[in-house]
Amino acid sequence: MANSASKARTADFQLVGNSDSAQRMAANTGNQFDFLGVLVGQRRQQSTDLVHSSKQWSIVEIFSAMGDLFSRPEREYQYVAIDIAIANVRRFDIDDMQHFCQWITVNAWRDTGDNWRQFFSKYLTFHREQKPMVFALFFKNDNIWLRRIAILLQINEDFSLDTDMLSAAILYDRNTDDKQIQLAIGRALRTYSKYNPVWVRNFLRQHGLSMVAAKEARRYLLSYDFE
Repeated sequence: MANSASKARTADFQLVGNSDSAQRMAANTGNQFDFLGVLVGQRRQQSTDLVHSSKQWSIVEIFSAMGDLFSRPEREYQYVAIDIAIANVRRFDIDDMQHFCQWITVNAWRDTGDNWRQFFSKYLTFHREQKPMVFALFFKNDNIWLRRIAILLQINEDFSLDTDMLSAAILYDRNTDDKQIQLAIGRALRTYSKYNPVWVRNFLRQHGLSMVAAKEARRYLLSYDFE
């Protein structure tokens, strides 16, 4: 629970949305969550001062403020909490990464999952030597949304991508009957095929993947000349 000092940081923060947008946004998530109806650009505009000021907060205050935002029912506040984490990513260490994992599972779905993946991937751009430790936070985790991050963790990388890690994450979940996991597998392979199409082609030949994952993975390979 947020302490009184950090609550003062966010107590007066309110987003203003649109009811029509809220209905559309809720429908896009299968009506699983409540929305205010604040679009991405609007959210960033309305939260600019809060996110900027968070760079002056202590780490404890950041964690507490994020906890406060995550406790609110409207989905956009969770997006703002992750925006704060991303804005302060250079200030965190590996112990903090473990602390952040607790929020990945709060009302977890693809939208916040992708935002959290962005955060952890960005952290690794400043701490490349810690990739095995960060990967270990997600690999073989009991929670499917954490394992999804293991699959997508390196999606922004090109020739620095660790194929052993990618292979391990994919093979662990290749038979998982979950569409989001299968799409993540295909997306990770599809993106890497832009840099190493031969490796992706060989991986697909060697390992049987679901139709959903394989179709997504082959999207760029279809136009690639292997001759």
